[in-house]
Amino acid sequence: MAKWSFEAEYLQACSCDYGCPCEFQAPPSRGFCEGVGAWRITTGSYDNISLDGLGLAFAARWPQAIHLGNGTAAIFVDERATPEQRDALLQITSGQAGGMPFEILASTVTTLLEPQFVPMTFEFDGRNSRAKVGNAVEIGLSPIKNPVTGDVEGVRLVHETGFIFQQAEVTAAPVCNARVEGLNFSWPNQAGFVARTKYSN
Repeated sequence: MAKWSFEAEYLQACSCDYGCPCEFQAPPSRGFCEGVGAWRITTGSYDNISLDGLGLAFAARWPQAIHLGNGTAAIFVDERATPEQRDALLQITSGQAGGMPFEILASTVTTLLEPQFVPMTFEFDGRNSRAKVGNAVEIGLSPIKNPVTGDVEGVRLVHETGFIFQQAEVTAAPVCNARVEGLNFSWPNQAGFVARTKYSN
């Protein structure tokens, strides 16, 4: 099996309330989960294939808690990736190359839509970060604000056993959009996270 690893900046937004109960092994806020996420790889490789600077994203829906499976997912790969890089990233995200978090996530997905190769733009600015993935996915984060004073709240999550991230800034997500055939949703002002991640097999 090919050895791979990458470090990335990561944005996530979903249909759950702030903080996302899924992070605490509780049922999703609405009984189902719809969400989007995007990685900008800062450094990485798949065997001797560099993944530096490439983007990777997903849109997904699970009818119940994620661990109960039967999910539908779409994977998006940076259009700048070479054919070899595209194949490497699809091997990773499909779980076929092993390693966390993709090996677990893939096991919860029943319907994997056709991958798309699209332009990606990222703006990493802490709790004000944004990402646009072709015309299919948009993520826009902002700080959570105190409902009485309007002051910005600083909230961090440390999840030592988390497999997507172990630490993250907890945010609001004014923008959480997916426009894909089979996955079409919008959840403004729900849960968001921004984190730095490191994965490998």
